[in-house]
Amino acid sequence: MLQALMNLFSLCWKPFGRDADRIDSIGVIGREGKDGLLWFRDFGKYGSGDFSMAVVQANQVLEDQSQIESGPLGTFVGIYDGHGGPDASRYVCDHLFRHFQAISAESRGVVTTETIERAFRQTEEGYMALVSGSWNARPHIASAGTCCLVGVIFQQTLFVANAGDSRVVLGKKVGNTGGMAAIQLSTEHNANLEAVRQELKELHPHDPQIVVLKHGVWRVKGIIQVSRSIGDVYLKHAQFNREPLNAKFRLPEPMNMPILSANPTILSHALQPNDSFLIFASDGLWEHLSNEKAVDIVNSNPHAVRLFLPCLDFLVVLISVMVVSSSGHKMHGWGGRLIEPSGCIKNWMRASPVY
Repeated sequence: MLQALMNLFSLCWKPFGRDADRIDSIGVIGREGKDGLLWFRDFGKYGSGDFSMAVVQANQVLEDQSQIESGPLGTFVGIYDGHGGPDASRYVCDHLFRHFQAISAESRGVVTTETIERAFRQTEEGYMALVSGSWNARPHIASAGTCCLVGVIFQQTLFVANAGDSRVVLGKKVGNTGGMAAIQLSTEHNANLEAVRQELKELHPHDPQIVVLKHGVWRVKGIIQVSRSIGDVYLKHAQFNREPLNAKFRLPEPMNMPILSANPTILSHALQPNDSFLIFASDGLWEHLSNEKAVDIVNSNPHAVRLFLPCLDFLVVLISVMVVSSSGHKMHGWGGRLIEPSGCIKNWMRASPVY
């Protein structure tokens, strides 16, 4: 019975991404071209929406991943800001939505906070199993991790789940003046925030080095800025903080409890007619744009590529962006990804749910 439900549910969430670039009954592809390292698609129809994208790559390793999955049941957006290598972000991109599908199928497609929590937990457990099974041959993947920002639009409710320091900001119309308010809908987990440092100190009261200020930046154990992520199992399980892991990741003292967490903070927001668009982005964008500035840019020209223009002087910054905008009570979207420095990828996409 469960498999039958899974088969039915899978038809209600269609992928937009690596395997969805063909012309078929659900997609009509517009102008496409390649110029050196630049690849672009100006226009594509997907279900009842459209998208555009462009890619330019200079380096070999791409640590970020992003995805849109859309169908009659709603829309799933994921931004996975990897660090320490691409293994964790790729794993999350390949498995998180699959877990979300399977868990939702158990409740006939209903999405709740618990649905998303379980999907995160199963993805974390799966990555830990991958590290365990690869320990002797690939110990370095124990030090790979990814921030994980997910948005799920289901029955006019937006669920936002975040583990790490990515952010989602809502652009909301204010009255009839054409003004737009910027409302942050996510909670971040970065040691540069006083609340995060306090949380870590309360969880580890006997560890004076739980957060360390290095070169003006607060880091957990002097190593990593984020306190929550998927992966980074070397800071969660003692069996992965030993040889043959690179010495720079090994702690000098025994690890008696997990230092980082994979538990996301999940918020819900009832979508309103004056909710115009959502900006999902990794921390690189917000280092250079305030919430208000980003909303002003998208409100003036609703293409995520415009968000990158103020950042062009900071091309070493790693940025992932997805912009989803409203049309009446339905959400459709366009978005983009600027990946620097390891991948040097610029990627813009536009898609909409099929309700």
